[in-house]
Amino acid sequence: MIEDRAAASSSAAATPAVPPDATLFGHPRGLTTLFLTEMWERFSHYGMRAILVLFMVTAAAQGGLGIGDRAANSIYGLFVATSYLLSLFGGWIADRLIGARRAVVCGGVLIMGGSALLASGMLQIFFLGLTAIAFGVGLLKPNISVLVATLYPEGGSRRDAGFSLFYMGINVGALLGPILVSLCAARFGWHAGFALPALGMLFGLAQFLATRRHLGRDDLSTPVNTDVRAWRPVIAVAAAVLLLAALALSGRIALDPASMALASSWLIALLAAAYFAYLLFFAGLTRIERSRVYVMLALFVAATVYYAGQEQTGTSLTLFAERYTDRRILGWQIPAGMFQSISSVYILLLAPLFSALWIHLGRRGRDLSVPLKFAVGLTLMGAGFLVMYEASTYVLGGQKVLPTWLIACYFVQMCGDLCLGPVGLSSMTKLASPRFAGQVMGVWFLSLALGNNLAGLFAAGSEATTLASLPGYFLRMFGWGAAGGLVLLVLTPLLKRWMAGVR
Repeated sequence: MIEDRAAASSSAAATPAVPPDATLFGHPRGLTTLFLTEMWERFSHYGMRAILVLFMVTAAAQGGLGIGDRAANSIYGLFVATSYLLSLFGGWIADRLIGARRAVVCGGVLIMGGSALLASGMLQIFFLGLTAIAFGVGLLKPNISVLVATLYPEGGSRRDAGFSLFYMGINVGALLGPILVSLCAARFGWHAGFALPALGMLFGLAQFLATRRHLGRDDLSTPVNTDVRAWRPVIAVAAAVLLLAALALSGRIALDPASMALASSWLIALLAAAYFAYLLFFAGLTRIERSRVYVMLALFVAATVYYAGQEQTGTSLTLFAERYTDRRILGWQIPAGMFQSISSVYILLLAPLFSALWIHLGRRGRDLSVPLKFAVGLTLMGAGFLVMYEASTYVLGGQKVLPTWLIACYFVQMCGDLCLGPVGLSSMTKLASPRFAGQVMGVWFLSLALGNNLAGLFAAGSEATTLASLPGYFLRMFGWGAAGGLVLLVLTPLLKRWMAGVR
C-alpha cells in the first residue's frame, strides 16, 4: 500500500523533496511560495474575468464592445477553455523543454503582458491580450500544481491537505480579484480595471523568484533543451496563432465566436480521447498503471460535467446579478462582478474544515473514496441551480430578487467544489505515471477547458435576456449535475478497484 502511494505520487520524483525540517505549521515552506504565486495569478485571472462579459455586452457608447449576449458568452467560454486547453501543451513544454519552474515564470510574464494589452485601450489588440493570457495560464497552471505535489512525496491524506491549503491560495486571489477589479472599473473605467490584474501578476512573479529556494533543487539553473527539433511544435503553434491574428485584424477572415466555441468543444474532446488512448495502448504502462488511467478518464468526464455547471458563475449567473438582482445597499450599487467573489469567501471559510475532515477520516481509515467525493460534488453543484430555479420564478413575476439567492446558490455549489476541485488536483498527481506528471496535470485542465467551453455554450443558448427561459434553464442545469453524480456513484466500487491502492 505504501509503495503504491509512493509510485502514484511520483510526480514528486521529477524534483527532490524539500528537506523535512523546512516546514511551516507542519507543511513545507515551499507551499507558501506556491500559495502566493497562485494567489496573485488567480487575482489577475478572476479579476479580469469578473468584468470581461460585462465589458463585452456594455454598449460602445459607454466604453464597452457592444456585442450581444450570445457572442459574449461564447467568447468568455472559448477564452477560459483555451486557457485550460493550453495546459496540456504547457505541461508538455515543462516536461520536455524548460522544466516546471521556468514554465511558471514564463507563464506569469505572458499573463502580465496580456493584461497590459487589455488595459491599453486599443480594441484591435484586445483579443491578442486574451490570447497571451490564455497561453500564460496554460504554462503556469499545470506546472505549479506539479510543484505542490513534489513537496509531499509520501502522498496520502497529507498531500490532500496540502492541496486544500493551496486551493485556499487560489480562492484568496479569486476573492480579492473580482472585488478590487470591479471597484476599480466602476470608479476609473474599464481600462483601469484591466490594468490592475497586470500589477497583481507582477507581485506574484517577484515573490516567486525571491523565495523559490524553498522549493528544493532550483531547476531554473538547469539548461533549456536546445534541440531545435524538440521546439518544432512550439514554433508551429506560435506561427499559427500569429497568422490567425494577422488575418483577423486585416479583416480577411470573420470569426464567429459561437461556431468557434462549438468546434473547439469537439476538438478538446477528441484531443482528450486521443491522449487517453495513447496512455492506454502506446505509452508502455504497466497493468496497474493502465487501470489507473481508466480512473483518470472517469474523473476527467466527471470534472467536465461539474465545471460546465460551476462555471456559470462568469456567464449566466453574472448576467442574472446584473439584470435581475437588487444590488443597492444604503444607496450604493454593488458592481455585478463582485458577486463572483462570494464563492471564494465560502472556499476560504470551509477549506480548512474540509482539509481537517479528510485528515481526520484518513487517520481512522474512513476517508471517502475519490469517486464518491466526486459524486457528492456533482450532486451539490446541481442542487445550487435548484436555488436559482426558485429565484427565477420570482423574477418572472416582474420583480428583482435579493442577493441572498445567489449567496445561497454559491454556498451549496462551493461545498461541492471542495469535494471535487482540490481532490481532483491531488488525485491526478497520485494516479499519474512518473513519466507523464506534467502532461497528466495538463489533461486534468483539459476537463476545465471542455467544461468552461460547455458553460459558455449553455449560457449562450439560454437567452438570459428572455425571462421566460430562465426557470427551465436552471432546472436543466440541476438535472445535468444530479445525473452526473448518480452515474459516478454507481461506478464507485469499480473505480476503487481500478485505483489499485491509491488513496
